Amino acid sequence: MMQTVLGEARNLFVLGGPVVVILALFSVVALAVIFQKLWAFGLTRTGGNAGLEHALADWDRGERAKAEAALARVRAPFAEVIAAAMAADATPAAIERVETMAEAELGEHEKGFRLLDAIAQTAPLLGLFGTVLGMIEAFQAMQGAGMSVDPALLAGGIWVALLTTAVGLAVAIPTALALTWFETQVARERLWLSGALARIRAPRLRPAVAASAPGTAQVLAHAG
Repeated sequence: MMQTVLGEARNLFVLGGPVVVILALFSVVALAVIFQKLWAFGLTRTGGNAGLEHALADWDRGERAKAEAALARVRAPFAEVIAAAMAADATPAAIERVETMAEAELGEHEKGFRLLDAIAQTAPLLGLFGTVLGMIEAFQAMQGAGMSVDPALLAGGIWVALLTTAVGLAVAIPTALALTWFETQVARERLWLSGALARIRAPRLRPAVAASAPGTAQVLAHAG
């Protein structure tokens, strides 16, 4: 069975020529990046922010010590960013530092995306290039045969030429689908992290509101 598969692969490389070899290398690189990203996403438990949500809930209730203790027990990709946001003051410099940390963490998740995108876009073009080269060879053979052209020979040359386009699409389609899924996951994480940072900053306004509330009540009482 294994020998049959290897024989078919060898025939594919022979028929497709250098273009199929290059596309095969593209597929190996794409698979390596995809498996690495799947492993990284699973290792960091991207999307599993339940522990961080518990810490944020304690923070919303004003229980800062409890929130920090809950956060210390969490092993999530954004735990360090959330901890820095809880420890930071409300100055623009501190806010900018936390946002920079958040973007850096999201950037780690996006590593390899450009390579996958390049493979997804280049593989069909490379396959089409191989088809054009194959068609040129087929028509050159047709011209050389003159009036004694064998239609079967011409058809064989054409399907061999089209083989590179099929291989290019076979490499590009799964790569594009995987890239779309990865980008969707990172977009969700970006949205969640943005909301989490907003929730952390919001309680800083509560003391000011509470302090202004008695004064407001007195003004309303005098007005009445």
